[in-house]
Amino acid sequence: MSSLALIAHDNKKVDLLAWATFNREMLNRFELVATRHTARLLERKVGLAVQELLSGPEGGDAQIAALTAVRAVDAVFFFVDPLSAQAHDPDIRALMRVCNVHNVPLATNVATADLVITGLTARATAARDEVVVDGRTPSSFQ
Repeated sequence: MSSLALIAHDNKKVDLLAWATFNREMLNRFELVATRHTARLLERKVGLAVQELLSGPEGGDAQIAALTAVRAVDAVFFFVDPLSAQAHDPDIRALMRVCNVHNVPLATNVATADLVITGLTARATAARDEVVVDGRTPSSFQ
């Protein structure tokens, strides 16, 4: 099963909760990991099962970066507050760099998150529904 990471700065947690509530059915198709406070909110307010990591300032962003680097996370949804300075900004930059180095989708706002979750869900559905004809799948017909 594919895994998604969910993170939100304090001023963006409400946005993430609203987005996750709207996309609950799609998110339930994936294993989810999140930083501590975000994980607890997603479990309590949205009803999602989420693996809880450390809080962002305690190293949770770095944990997600490490999981992303070893391909244990297929996409990162990090609702960033661009108007507030963050004490753990180096960890945030490292996570974004890891996503770019390893070509892992990174959604930092609702508009991008909508596109990424829709694409991931469509890809997962297509892979599950792929038909086998004469021992071959459509993707191998080329």
